[in-house]
Amino acid sequence: MNKKSRALYPGSFDPITYGHIDLIDRALELFDEVYVAIAMNNEKQPLFTAKERLHMIEQVVGKRKGVIVDSFDGLMVDYARSKKIKTIIRGLRATSDFDYEFQMALTNRELAENIDTIFLMPSEKHFYLSSRLIKEIAQLGGEVSRFVPPLVARVLKKQFGC
Repeated sequence: MNKKSRALYPGSFDPITYGHIDLIDRALELFDEVYVAIAMNNEKQPLFTAKERLHMIEQVVGKRKGVIVDSFDGLMVDYARSKKIKTIIRGLRATSDFDYEFQMALTNRELAENIDTIFLMPSEKHFYLSSRLIKEIAQLGGEVSRFVPPLVARVLKKQFGC
């Protein structure tokens, strides 16, 4: 029996950026399957609905071999267990990310000791990208095509009436 290695790359992906895509591609170098899953977070007010974000992710990376696009509500470790995933992928852009991500990883380990977290850094080209910053640029009428795939740039322009 050929056992496939699986990883979970959770996030809000509001919207998906070239930084996210870079991490997905890096994760695909390490794992047979990468679940790119939208984490439903009641504390965040996303610009796009879960359905819209799922559609964008599907269109942008869903056809890559080994990528499974999904969403989940509740604890990340519960979702990972349900899919028999033993590794969570998290992106680190700066030291400010590390503090939060380290705390989250330790908490997840406490909740599920058999699930590990791997931190990946995006390429220098995408190091500074954040969905929040890209939405702000788009809202102010700025050009975002350097930061997001063409589909996402079009959707952002439409969303903000630019």
